[in-house]
Amino acid sequence: MRVSSLAAVALILGLPGVCQAAEADYLNSIAGNWSGKGVVLTKIGGSKVNVSCSLQVGSTAASLSMNGRCRGLLVSRGFSADVKASGSRYSGTYVGPSGQPSRLSGSRRGETVNLAVTWARVVNGDRNASMTIEKLGANGLRLRTIDKDVATGRSVATSSIEFTRR
Repeated sequence: MRVSSLAAVALILGLPGVCQAAEADYLNSIAGNWSGKGVVLTKIGGSKVNVSCSLQVGSTAASLSMNGRCRGLLVSRGFSADVKASGSRYSGTYVGPSGQPSRLSGSRRGETVNLAVTWARVVNGDRNASMTIEKLGANGLRLRTIDKDVATGRSVATSSIEFTRR
């Protein structure tokens, strides 16, 4: 009984290191250069714009840095995100086309980081949305932003871009 109790304590004490290693492996698997296509809404209820995007992702054992650019119609817009991992919890900032930093916080479940976004200003009637960073196999990545239509209460994907590793 004493041996199994000691083994259980050792296992519990060792879990933070295991979690950190799992997050480091996940973050490092996203690092690299990506290109993709997708759709962005100009606003909820507005026009859909087809976009082509490039994305550079850097990582450390506990952070992710994304710098991207999307082109659609005659417009080109940059975006970036800096996210830190602490165990399976994530927090950081996102800078979109407005140029203003917005707050990100959330966690990873499986191959997807689910983030709550607090916009720097009112967007689509409020300051809240969600963002996902989803790994699609070894060479795929999807970035998606979901906002709520304040008129109907429905969730609407305001951007969805699928990337492949270059």
